[in-house]
Amino acid sequence: MTKIAIPTRENLVDDHFGHCDHYTVFTVGDDKNVIGSERLDSPQGCGCKSNIASIMQEMGITVMLAGNMGMGAYNKLAAHGISTVRGCHGNVDDVLTAYLNGSLTDSAEVCDHHDCGNHDEKPVYVIS
Repeated sequence: MTKIAIPTRENLVDDHFGHCDHYTVFTVGDDKNVIGSERLDSPQGCGCKSNIASIMQEMGITVMLAGNMGMGAYNKLAAHGISTVRGCHGNVDDVLTAYLNGSLTDSAEVCDHHDCGNHDEKPVYVIS
């Protein structure tokens, strides 16, 4: 069983991990079928400076499918045992499906400052 979090706003991947409306958390079985989903509200202010990584670790989340984030957030999640795929865009269900199908790749791009506005809007996956 795997728990996967996606920063969400209006059922889309939010472009910035630390400022999302909430996280959609999917529980996925070993057969890659979704067992359930839940909502984890985002902390007030900047998520990358909050305790959200430790909360996610306590919940058993091990994967983050994110739009973009700074290296501080990326490193904080990694320190809490959460691997991150950056550069995700689109509907959260489509992004999850792409990840489970193995067609999602990490963009390796990071924000260099808050509200940078330099996010590449091209999807890193293709849904047929």
